[in-house]
Amino acid sequence: MEDKKFCQSCGMPMEKTEDFGTNNDGGRNEEYCCYCYKEGKFTDDMTMEDMIQFNLKFNEENGNPFGTQEEARKMMESWFPTLKRWKQA
Repeated sequence: MEDKKFCQSCGMPMEKTEDFGTNNDGGRNEEYCCYCYKEGKFTDDMTMEDMIQFNLKFNEENGNPFGTQEEARKMMESWFPTLKRWKQA
């Protein structure tokens, strides 16, 4: 079974080619999604807390697939520090 790839910034599952970000040379970046990383740079300068807040709106918009906003926040607060972008934050 192939390992599922998740963006190492926002946690988005990356399943299709167009989900992946791009490097300086336009090649596919295997670590970050197209929303977080383009042309070798992060698209937004944000903190991990900013990213959690940003993602919480999608949880609510999508019918709370990760539970209540409080449950989703706790899940992200425990998972995001393990993602590459936030490990040293």
